[in-house]
Amino acid sequence: MIRVLIVDDQPLIRSGFRALLGAEDDIEVVAEAGDGAEGVALAQRHRPDVALVDVRMPVVDGIEATRRIAADPALDGVHVVVLTNYGLDEYVLEALRAGAAGFLVKDVLPEDFLHAVRVAARGDALLAPSITRRLIDRFVAQPPQPVPDAALDHLTAREREAVALVANGLSNLEIAARMAISPVTAKTHINRAMTKLHARDRAQLVVIAYESGLVSPRAV
Repeated sequence: MIRVLIVDDQPLIRSGFRALLGAEDDIEVVAEAGDGAEGVALAQRHRPDVALVDVRMPVVDGIEATRRIAADPALDGVHVVVLTNYGLDEYVLEALRAGAAGFLVKDVLPEDFLHAVRVAARGDALLAPSITRRLIDRFVAQPPQPVPDAALDHLTAREREAVALVANGLSNLEIAARMAISPVTAKTHINRAMTKLHARDRAQLVVIAYESGLVSPRAV
């Protein structure tokens, strides 16, 4: 059973998500919160598999709530999915930096919403290649000043290559084809790189790749 926490300041949104999720045999909504502070407290109490967290909320916003959940070792198994009305904006990018597994726009189709919850619960990155490319577009428009990451020195050449391909928007199957390796080996390279770089998921891996200077957006 996938256990879900809903954190949103709009009761109507929460009730809609609860009804949609509650109709599924393999999903259970364990709690609801109206702001980020309450959401973090309920995450600590219930330790859900997935926390659906709105970006903009009173008291504590979704970015800070995500940061607190990601920083708590006891909540390592909680996968935060950020909810937004606005698509990819600076708030979502900050949430990814803070440790979110990915994000959803609130007008997503119900079947895509349910699929996303299941993907996040498995621990897979909720960041499709198309979304990765939108992230790349954002970095191209406003490229950060690269900050060298000493952890990159611990990556093997193949791991660095795999990370670069992730940051260029390729799926695991595409990475495997590009590197002439099996999809399992490609996933292994990516998982090891995430461990070495202390990235919670693929979304953070993309951010690290650009902010460390491993990949230049102008080269995409």
